[in-house]
Amino acid sequence: MASLFSGRVLIRNNSDQDELDTEAELSRRLENRLVLLFFGAGSCPECQAFAPILRDFFLRLTDEFYVLRAAQLALVYVSQDLTEEQQDLFLRDMPKKWLFLPFEDDLRRDLGRQFSVERLPAVVVLKPSGDVLTLDAADEIRRLGPACFANWQEAAEVLDRSFLQPEDLDDPAPRSLTEPLRRCKYRVDPAARGARGRGRGQEGEAEGEAAGLF
Repeated sequence: MASLFSGRVLIRNNSDQDELDTEAELSRRLENRLVLLFFGAGSCPECQAFAPILRDFFLRLTDEFYVLRAAQLALVYVSQDLTEEQQDLFLRDMPKKWLFLPFEDDLRRDLGRQFSVERLPAVVVLKPSGDVLTLDAADEIRRLGPACFANWQEAAEVLDRSFLQPEDLDDPAPRSLTEPLRRCKYRVDPAARGARGRGRGQEGEAEGEAAGLF
């Protein structure tokens, strides 16, 4: 997963804005985790409405106030803001564990093209391998809240090794009878990505257009 940001800098959304600028630091933050790429902008009303929902979703899975052990989840804000000031303002009340790309990094735009983002807000869910689990989970997060993380975790086969006996590490038992169904649900056909992007352009109701940003 860290390879997606190889040679780049990610910044923590804390008061010190710590930079993750080495392969070891990126790996420590991203490996063996589900990674959410949140495409948004402070000037987008739909993003402003969705941000508190995503903030609560993330905190309930990762903050020690809600859970004894943080979920294997990372979030990278891929800003589509027009100015750095807008980006900073949008991130001001977001979780400190969120990561974001520097405003001057062109990867912000490149990722939008790579994952066929057609509207804002959008949340791309990536497996630890870097493969796409779902191209836009925004609606699912709205409907299910933190409950959808368990579905993603099982479909992505994220392995929480600290809870396995040593002999189980190489051949873990199936986690549930519903695992095959969930894996089918979140399977993304690479050939369908382009069709998905074209189909979105025909929707009568959009949540905020990202067209022209990338």
